[in-house]
Amino acid sequence: MIMRRLLLTLAPLLLAATAATAQGFPAKPLTLIVPFPAGGPSDALARALAQGMAADLKQTVVVENIGGASGTIGLAKLMAAAPDGYTIGFGTIGTHVANAALFKKLPYDPLTGFEPIGLAGTAPLLLVAKAGLPVANLKEFIAYAEQHKAGMTYGSAGVGSISHYACVVLLSALKLNITHVPYRGVAPAMNDLMGGHIDFMCDQTTTALPQIAGGKIKALSVLSDQALPQLPDVATAASQGYDVNLRSWNALFAPKGTPQPAMARLNQALRAAVADPALVKQMTAVGVDLPSPEALQPATVMALIARGLEKDVPALKARGEYLD
Repeated sequence: MIMRRLLLTLAPLLLAATAATAQGFPAKPLTLIVPFPAGGPSDALARALAQGMAADLKQTVVVENIGGASGTIGLAKLMAAAPDGYTIGFGTIGTHVANAALFKKLPYDPLTGFEPIGLAGTAPLLLVAKAGLPVANLKEFIAYAEQHKAGMTYGSAGVGSISHYACVVLLSALKLNITHVPYRGVAPAMNDLMGGHIDFMCDQTTTALPQIAGGKIKALSVLSDQALPQLPDVATAASQGYDVNLRSWNALFAPKGTPQPAMARLNQALRAAVADPALVKQMTAVGVDLPSPEALQPATVMALIARGLEKDVPALKARGEYLD
């Protein structure tokens, strides 16, 4: 009885404190954990969003790169952070879908381990090949690969990366088994593709478009159901008769249990950042689509994770590649 009376007495005080905290949020700088090394496509988007959100929040947003283990180290730190809204994190289709298949035991639950703030951006994946590969489109690539697959290789930014994930899903759909060469990041993989040391990659537009424009590699297909304005002569996989629709996605997350008022304020700042015309222009130039207001609901992120876990994880598991 005494305890019940004490709780009843304290409840209004706790609610008042929570309201006061929400009204004053944020009262200090925030940290945005990016679970990848600096310089990659996800890092570039994260830094641009951090700058835009900082302007709306009127607080500094410090980007902290914590790479390693396909993003799991950084996200494990996010999961352990205080759920107060001051530490947020960047997640991708790789960290929240591919890792569910590539790790026998993840240090976080992709679907329930975090509070999604909102979608940060999406981009189609491209099938790109070395300049000397004697094919010009997806159909020619398939015919060539069926004859030469024993000697072919494809590169990625590492096991569990978006580029690895995309090629696994593509090759599984095409029933092709080709040797994977993982690298420590997109840059060395792209360098070897340009040098002709590997045959192809499934890469994001952010890093592939400049090399395609320079004639250093060639695009064989847009691996989504929509054509890419930057590559009007490159057909989508769907238009060539293949049921392949791959888009990378990025999202912002907070630790589980972060108060709803703080989550709402963070979502508001994200909305302000992605609505900035300068950022829209910058991202459009590299093929990244910033989310519409409707897509900025946290439920959108949850649906993307759930769909990936149900549809794509079985294809990844079937490859039998594990990181632990």
